Amino acid sequence: MNKMKKGISLLLLVVLAIAVAGCSGTTGNKDTVKLAYVAWDSEIASSYVVKEVLESKLGASVEMLQVDAGPMWAGVADGSADGMVAAWLPSTHASYFEKYGNEVEDLGANLEGTKIGLAVPAYMNMTSIEDLTKAENGTALDHKIIGIEPGAGIMMATEKALEQYALSDYTLVESSSAAMAQELQKAYDNNESIVVTGWTPHWMFANMDLKYLEDPKNVYGGDEQIHTMVRKGLKEDMPKVYKFLDQFEWTPEEMAEVMVKIQGGASPEEAAKTWVEANQDKVNTWIAGIE
Repeated sequence: MNKMKKGISLLLLVVLAIAVAGCSGTTGNKDTVKLAYVAWDSEIASSYVVKEVLESKLGASVEMLQVDAGPMWAGVADGSADGMVAAWLPSTHASYFEKYGNEVEDLGANLEGTKIGLAVPAYMNMTSIEDLTKAENGTALDHKIIGIEPGAGIMMATEKALEQYALSDYTLVESSSAAMAQELQKAYDNNESIVVTGWTPHWMFANMDLKYLEDPKNVYGGDEQIHTMVRKGLKEDMPKVYKFLDQFEWTPEEMAEVMVKIQGGASPEEAAKTWVEANQDKVNTWIAGIE
């Protein structure tokens, strides 16, 4: 009986040891990284490139969490997501940063020189948001601004713009980034009038001749950056993942290469894999010092 008890105890110790080893978040190849992102073309590109590097270079398993902007920030803040590379600052996500900034760790900018605002085809005879108040422009546009997902920073900024520029007769149409781009492409192909919530980097600026409407009241702010945010404790739990995310940075032109491939029909996974394989020198700078 004593031998049986000792055997059972030993078996329990072995099982417990295996369980503890399996739960460790610092073993490198056993990491499961939860990456949150919003379904903007730019953030799909960056998030899937990050996923590809985590999996192919660091041996991690990645769970992709596509959510709206608010839940993205909240997820990193409460730890249900490990991180995201889609924080537009200082203006677009200002309200989220104010709410969650103390509950996340800001690893700094991963891309410089972004911009948001109202965009129109270059053939339209408009230069400023103030031109939207002209009766003929309102009629041509059916008093509509084609937007994206509700809750996105650019949507909140546009709601403010409607107030600041006395555009109460306009409707901000909620849709998605993909639907907005489709509406824009359709109108562009038919030489029709349209105004959309736009941002760069975005493939639509490469495929169409577009322009931002001037914003004399500076509702949309100036050039922005995209920051990487991670949950508190990630550095201790997943040091390799943390170091990579801290070193991840690229240019609007590099991001555009991935976006154009996706827009051309490649899946996000395929586009990211192709880009990573073709840019090994860049990728090596992101994982430098990670053993």
